Amino acid sequence: MQSSKMPIAVVVIAIIVAVVAIGVAAFFLVRHLRRQHVAKVLEQREDDQVHYAFIINPSKPQANERRRQIKSFCESKGIKQIEFIDTQLDKDGRACALEALGHGADVVVAVGGDGTVRTVASAMSGSGHAMGILPIGTGNLFARNLNIPVDDFEAALTIATSHGSRKVDVGRLSLLDDPNEDHPHAFMIIGGVGFDAQMIEETDPQLKKNISWLAYFVSGAKNLFTPKFKADVTVTDAHGNTHTVDGLVFRTFMAGNCGEIPVFSLMPSASYDDGLLDFEIIDTTGGLLGWANLFNDVVHQTITKKPQQSPLSTNSTIEQMQGVSAEIKLEKSALAEVDGDMLGRTRHILITVDRQSLTVRAPESDPAKASAAAPASAAAAASGTASVSTAAPVTVPASAPTSVPASAPQSESGSTPKSPSVRASTPATAPATAPATAI
Repeated sequence: MQSSKMPIAVVVIAIIVAVVAIGVAAFFLVRHLRRQHVAKVLEQREDDQVHYAFIINPSKPQANERRRQIKSFCESKGIKQIEFIDTQLDKDGRACALEALGHGADVVVAVGGDGTVRTVASAMSGSGHAMGILPIGTGNLFARNLNIPVDDFEAALTIATSHGSRKVDVGRLSLLDDPNEDHPHAFMIIGGVGFDAQMIEETDPQLKKNISWLAYFVSGAKNLFTPKFKADVTVTDAHGNTHTVDGLVFRTFMAGNCGEIPVFSLMPSASYDDGLLDFEIIDTTGGLLGWANLFNDVVHQTITKKPQQSPLSTNSTIEQMQGVSAEIKLEKSALAEVDGDMLGRTRHILITVDRQSLTVRAPESDPAKASAAAPASAAAAASGTASVSTAAPVTVPASAPTSVPASAPQSESGSTPKSPSVRASTPATAPATAPATAI
């Protein structure tokens, strides 16, 4: 009996080792191909001799060294008009970028992590001026999504100071119940409320410095059994139709401009230039079993590159839909975050998107990826939603009323609410969406 079990255990271990080995090999292969692509792109780019302002986060360990490297690089390229503006505790990237524009800067370059990038982007969005990115943070998620090198500073610097840009969307999250709010908070990757914000809030900064984004998993484990959240959610799709669910119960609600993070794909359909946000509502039941199912779901959609759950899931739900805005009215206050920056507690949130409002110096998209994404983007624009897959989907009764306040942004169903009330409305006009093009 024992001998018959042993071979099975050996086979299982062998399979796991093989999967891990294949994953590691694929990672290094992709990285190698990406470096080759970037090297080819750099050969074709032309230097741009204009006024550059570099917004630097001085708290980063390599900030001073990178400052010297920037000066040396610009001197070698004959770029004479440069200035450096440091972020401070009472002066974020947005304030620094506005100052740089006031000084006459033609291109404003964010030198830091995702927090610096998003705050600089907040000011640069709609300005008509290009923004560059020199990633020196721990995650650098937006730079990764744009194929800006995160492990070759000089290559990133070459991209930031040469012709070749892309128009990208900027997500905005507003705390409607905060009287001190003077502007919506920009996000380039993900903004959310609930479990994701709690996880970020309790992440040890020192641990994050040591093991990078893996530190979030440690914090996440501490919050697996925190109470769920309940809210009325309204999502507006690409056509301007509003979808409302009252009394929605969930673990986390996220809005994604980009869906790729290291190793995993949280929102496979998310595109930073389609004029849409990808909304994801996550819930689990059954304790650790639910969380294990959720992890399996994320792995499944990472492999398939489709916004759908694993057919084996039983105790988790991931609902995904696309739209141009979402309004969330929470029963109790909850923490909110944008690109890993905490915004505090709130009960009323509005999430919107500024379509292709930001010009970013970046390599052109990989042609193969762009051609594959185009049909999906067109289909999303035509239907107004991404494919939605849940273990226990929320169904809309045929008799559900079709009236919704005209002023309400949109919303759609989420995880497994107890007995939500669903409403929808269909306006006469629909905003047009179109894929972005490299410029």
